[in-house]
Amino acid sequence: MAQASLLTLFIGASSNTPGSARGIHCVRLDPATGALHEPSLAVASPNPGFLALHPNGRLLYASGEAGRISEKVAAGAVNAYTIDARAGRLALLGQQPTGGLSVTHLAVDATGRALLTASYHGGQVAAFPLDREGRPGACSASIQHNGPLGPNRARQDKPHPHCVTLSPDNRFVQVCDLGLDLIVAYGLELADATLSAAGLCPAAPGSGPRHSKFSPDGQYLYVISELGSTIVVHRHDPATGMLRPQQTASTLPGGFSGENICAEIQLHPNGRFVYGANRGHDSLAVFARDLDEGSLDLVEIVPCGGQHPRHFALSPDGSWLVCANRDTNSLTVFKVDADTGQLTPTPHRAEVPTPTCVLFAPSG
Repeated sequence: MAQASLLTLFIGASSNTPGSARGIHCVRLDPATGALHEPSLAVASPNPGFLALHPNGRLLYASGEAGRISEKVAAGAVNAYTIDARAGRLALLGQQPTGGLSVTHLAVDATGRALLTASYHGGQVAAFPLDREGRPGACSASIQHNGPLGPNRARQDKPHPHCVTLSPDNRFVQVCDLGLDLIVAYGLELADATLSAAGLCPAAPGSGPRHSKFSPDGQYLYVISELGSTIVVHRHDPATGMLRPQQTASTLPGGFSGENICAEIQLHPNGRFVYGANRGHDSLAVFARDLDEGSLDLVEIVPCGGQHPRHFALSPDGSWLVCANRDTNSLTVFKVDADTGQLTPTPHRAEVPTPTCVLFAPSG
């Protein structure tokens, strides 16, 4: 098959072991079979744990490092890269130090004018303006989270913002804070890439909200709780950014009593299915979504094919799911049934060091 017809994926990696997460890898996927080609290093960069795509499809943003805060602690940075999809390479366009600890999650607004970040270890949410070429400028907004902590003293020792999720209308940013058991809403001002407080939505005590995704129409926000092993359905008010919880669904099978923490959540491109990752149970939970009411019904829970499924992504057409299993240094591929949402394991795998983010990119 011609290389131009292959799907292009970039894989982020993060590790506490020095030198083990050395950069962003490129992997090709055959859309006819799901087969993965041999990964190649797209760019060398220390600990690029999370990746995001510019809306023009020609730029990629990654978390990174810029010097040291101390001998053992790296200073955070955001990196912008130009994409050469045909060659599977990335070239550094610009870097902006965050002035604090590492970035855990990032997202680009729909107009390509602002980059939003969350720092789990630093407890901060920040914004960076993007110039016409997509280079990040100096931080234009930095908000330190504070407040009563959740009851899990081992994990909820301080505020831990874990993701930044933009509403489909590009007006609000929803931030899951694992340490505070809160989802914090901010208004986004694109003129100067700043954030303003818009509201708070408490989560169940000890649940630890981690990542979230909006329904395509912006009416519902789906939040996966890391510590509670649940997905919570929230009704979203597009006028105010406020959330109202309306359903909680477990990501685990009945009777499971082992340790588990959840990771990524995704909606199928057709909007009919929601997927969540279990680390510990090492599985992917599949839910059917009611398009009118937003509610979820469990379809199945399937083994992820590795250990510690930190992240996964669906292909743009929704035909394939690629899962990043961090502790087994592997990517696994599932065929997706667009009518039922069900996942069929395939034999296709690739080895990538400590993969923590999967990003489908335009193939050129």
